[in-house]
Amino acid sequence: MNTSSIRKQLHNYLEVADDKKIKAIYRMMENEVKESALDYTDELKEELDKRSADYKNGKTKFITARESKKRINKLLKSAREK
Repeated sequence: MNTSSIRKQLHNYLEVADDKKIKAIYRMMENEVKESALDYTDELKEELDKRSADYKNGKTKFITARESKKRINKLLKSAREK
C-alpha cells in the first residue's frame, strides 16, 4: 500500500473514530504534532496582513492556479529554448 492510500485511510478513520481513540492516537504523536506545527514569525504575519490588505483595497490581484501553471510552463519552455 502506498503512502497516499495510507494517508487517505487514516484521514477517513480519524473522521469517524471515537474520542477515546483520537485522544490515544494524539498522545502517541503529541510531540511530533507540536514540533511540526507551523510557527509564523511576526515578520511573515505582517507581510501576509499587508498582502491581504492590498488585495482587499484593489492594489493587488490574484491569479488562478491554472493561470499560474500556464505562466510557469511558458517560462520553462522559453528557458529550454535558450
